[in-house]
Amino acid sequence: MTITTVILAAGKGTRMRSELPKVLHKIANKALLEHVYDMSRQLDDNRIKVVYGHGGELVKDSLSYFEANWIEQKQQLGTGHAVQQVSDQIADGDTVLILYGDVPLLKLSTVKELLANVSDNTLALLTVNLQNPTGYGRIIRNTDGLVVKIVEEKDALPHEKWVTEGNTGILALKGDKLKHWLTRLGNSNAQGEYYLTDVIEMAVADGVTVVTSQAATEAEVLGVNNRMQLSYLERIYQTEQANKLMEQGVTLADPARFDLRGTIDNLGQDIEIDVNVIIEGKNSIGSNVKIGANTQIKNMIIEDGVEILANCVLENSTIGRGSRIGPFARLRPDAVLAENVHIGNFVEIKKSTVAKGSKINHLSYIGDTSVGSGVNIGAGTITCNYDGVNKFRTVIEDGAFIGSDTQLIAPVTIGKNAVIGAGSTITKDSPENQLTLSRTKQITITGWQRPVKKEN
Repeated sequence: MTITTVILAAGKGTRMRSELPKVLHKIANKALLEHVYDMSRQLDDNRIKVVYGHGGELVKDSLSYFEANWIEQKQQLGTGHAVQQVSDQIADGDTVLILYGDVPLLKLSTVKELLANVSDNTLALLTVNLQNPTGYGRIIRNTDGLVVKIVEEKDALPHEKWVTEGNTGILALKGDKLKHWLTRLGNSNAQGEYYLTDVIEMAVADGVTVVTSQAATEAEVLGVNNRMQLSYLERIYQTEQANKLMEQGVTLADPARFDLRGTIDNLGQDIEIDVNVIIEGKNSIGSNVKIGANTQIKNMIIEDGVEILANCVLENSTIGRGSRIGPFARLRPDAVLAENVHIGNFVEIKKSTVAKGSKINHLSYIGDTSVGSGVNIGAGTITCNYDGVNKFRTVIEDGAFIGSDTQLIAPVTIGKNAVIGAGSTITKDSPENQLTLSRTKQITITGWQRPVKKEN
């Protein structure tokens, strides 16, 4: 079965009250349209068409990685008009799937069930039973329970508004029939628009049976029209992610205060995650890992037995087995820590390697540096790696001891087992097994008196 998926993404989203096109607003740090596209990409033999309109160039530029045909709807004259723009790109024998760029939580399993209902004599329609169907088109059935038409709410008669089965707009049918019915659409309705839903009544008139199915949950088919709905679907999505992790053995201190805005591609056992942790990008987390409260993790490799204390920001880096990080530590891109490394409070590491068993425990900046094994770097140490134009590298070899309040002016090498005295500014290579320091002479001025504030 060859599938042509048409994703309708032309709406302005006036109720979002934003200059940003509605489909670019995000759930879990991913645009609404991306959620729909990524799901549809999992269908075999599928050609994707995206119908764009309001803010179209921004939508295209923002999502340029899409393997899809982009079709512009220059005037937004309704869903039927939007699909008409794609008509000449649909083969007669294709199964056409209609999706919406602002319905981000639709599951692949739901779509596959829908597609299974399509044949030469059937049209597949996804519906939803709602306690409050306000705003939805109503599914109208005959006395035999068969669908005969969809009535939009603004066109519905009073008794039709009592119907609680709503139209999701998501449907699938054969290409030749869709193209034929698209030519017959009119706009004699309260909105003056060309409704795609009118093809349901045409199908029935032509003897095509409308077969309905429903999603497992109402949330799957909910769209986003305002910020409240966006927030609501965000929490539903995050609850789903938290539940999946807990099913895999992760302990979440409070699932309601955890956000997964990316993926954990490799997941170990006995992982404990405290409150307000945010995980973004692609990550790997080993076994027996503890992650403290208020920590942000993005594109990280975290190996077994790592403990991350509270309030850390960790990005695009690797933490080796048995290491301890934080609290209030920051790993910037390309920090690679070996096993049993200690990075303490208010320490920042950038584009540096730190070998086995080294410790940087307090108030330090280590950038563009190779730190050997068994190194101890004291509080307030700074590698001065930037001269305002170029970056230079610092090398601290195995076993070195760097005293507190030291500045290492790159490029410089600190030799194996060297000791740098506290308060030094090091501008030249320091030999191994030697003490190196730079200090001005300390003097005491006798007879000095502290200044006294003068009375006005």
